[in-house]
Amino acid sequence: MTYRVVIPARYGATRLPGKPLRHLLGKPLVQYVYENAVASGADEVVIATDDNRIRDAAEGFGAAVCMTLSEHRSGTERLAEVAERNGYAADSIVVNVQGDEPMLPPLLIRQVAENLVAHSAASIATLCTRLVKADHLFNPNIVKVVRDRQDYALYFSRAPIPWDRDGFTSKPMKADPNAEYFHHVGLYAYRAGFLREYVQLPPCQAEQLESLEQLRALWYGYRIHVAETKASMEGGVDTEEDLLRVEKLLRHARSEAVN
Repeated sequence: MTYRVVIPARYGATRLPGKPLRHLLGKPLVQYVYENAVASGADEVVIATDDNRIRDAAEGFGAAVCMTLSEHRSGTERLAEVAERNGYAADSIVVNVQGDEPMLPPLLIRQVAENLVAHSAASIATLCTRLVKADHLFNPNIVKVVRDRQDYALYFSRAPIPWDRDGFTSKPMKADPNAEYFHHVGLYAYRAGFLREYVQLPPCQAEQLESLEQLRALWYGYRIHVAETKASMEGGVDTEEDLLRVEKLLRHARSEAVN
């Protein structure tokens, strides 16, 4: 199996401007993402950005960079431009690794690529993990997914799905202890040919209401395979508090490696 990784990296994040270049133990955040992607066994890793500061930093630690347009509305659109500029064949596997996930295990990057190869009916492969905390279930920043019996996505939502009609309307609210809920992990594998098709599709209403770009693919009849993660993962970096949390984890991991 061969696959490429593209890491979209934007400088102007609303909550944490300059996020890809914020330092963690002396290295820019995006460098950790890049190194994990390389460690996954990808044949090529490219950082896609529209910012010269990110380009300069990435080239400084040896990464390949593709400069892209600034008006892209999503990471998927940025990936499509990279695939077009670099001439990727239609059946090439391209994994979208978000540029704010410095703790993403390389195993998961490879897993999502392997899942797409193994499921020829899917245009996209992605991952999920079980939700065990009630506050996560009702948190709109944590995206939920419902799958069919073959692990293809039925729907993604910021709302708690499936909705427990009896339990969630009772007082006090009680969820069925046997019900399974899944958190969607925003790691995607695509075929380059699909990326070229996707960017030609008008957005659908569900996508716009939920602000979830994967709903466009479902709306137009493309299938998304969703496997459970083979490894646990820490959250990404969106805030100053996240930076401190991740730095603490990295410091601990470095100390463990030394000892």
